[in-house]
Amino acid sequence: MGFFIDSFLSAIMLLWSFNPDVYFIIYVSLKVSLSSTLIASLLGVPAGFMISFNSFRGKRAVVTVMNSLMALPTVVVGLLVYSFISRKGLLGILDLLYTQTAMVIGQVILIFPIVVSLTIAATSRVDERYRKTAMTLGAGPLQTALVVFRETRFGIIAGVIAAFGRVISEIGISMMLGGNAKGYTRTMTTAMALEYDKGEFVLGVALGMVLLFISLAVNIFFNHIQGKGRV
Repeated sequence: MGFFIDSFLSAIMLLWSFNPDVYFIIYVSLKVSLSSTLIASLLGVPAGFMISFNSFRGKRAVVTVMNSLMALPTVVVGLLVYSFISRKGLLGILDLLYTQTAMVIGQVILIFPIVVSLTIAATSRVDERYRKTAMTLGAGPLQTALVVFRETRFGIIAGVIAAFGRVISEIGISMMLGGNAKGYTRTMTTAMALEYDKGEFVLGVALGMVLLFISLAVNIFFNHIQGKGRV
């Protein structure tokens, strides 16, 4: 117990000292995670709407596949992307391996099914009369989608937050595609794993505290938005 308390106090002092290496690790984590979440949301939310509001052969199979891919292991995504962007891969000429861009690509693939599936789940609960009324009043497809989005915005935002939580805490893709390069692709999770391997826990505890704080801050923000929406 004393070891944990000492590590905890040392971690607080490390964060309080504004060590540039520590805060750059936090910056890289947030930059990569927010970028991948934004891209996945811009692609996944419209895809979820299209799947939810259109009838086509194989729709149930598509929904089942998307739900199954929500549990996609990060190492599988890492191997898949690595096979394409390595020097011997199809996209090796782009020299993407061990870059932040490669990490973003992998994370987008990881959380795209999460955004799509939770968007479908949110929109499927909307009363069909909302759509029909909007279309009867002359609303086009985009305007109708906006009407539905207004009714389902909390569910969709919750899906986006869940996707962000998945990538900010993942380690497989970041390690395999980013390489954990100091000052470039080292994230909070890869740095924590490295510190554990070295037997030095102060930095790992400090970054763990930051991860918990980010998680708490995001959930407080979401609850605040929900509260305002119900007023």
